[in-house]
Amino acid sequence: MSGRRAGVRGQGTVECVALVPLLLLVALAAAQWLAAGAARELARTAAEAGAVALLQGGEAADAARRAVPGAERGRLRVVVRGSRVAVTVRPSSVVPGVAALLDATAVAVAGAGR
Repeated sequence: MSGRRAGVRGQGTVECVALVPLLLLVALAAAQWLAAGAARELARTAAEAGAVALLQGGEAADAARRAVPGAERGRLRVVVRGSRVAVTVRPSSVVPGVAALLDATAVAVAGAGR
């Protein structure tokens, strides 16, 4: 009987150990999702800053870049066409290869009423 109890206890340990990779995968997915959300907010902020700079007669691309923290500027792409400022930000890569699929783009138009 004692051999059977040890086997049952061992099975619980194996089941817990088997859950670790699943929990790790869920944590990584959540972190990547948060990074993608942050990239979306940065893109929106930068696009709006660029549009405001256009209205004030300034350089939209420079204003958009200044609106983003220094570490994020390397993942930022700004396109200005007329009064339209489009900003794309690639999120931080938590899961290798996934960040490129989650690029966030925001567009702001200088002088557009809401």
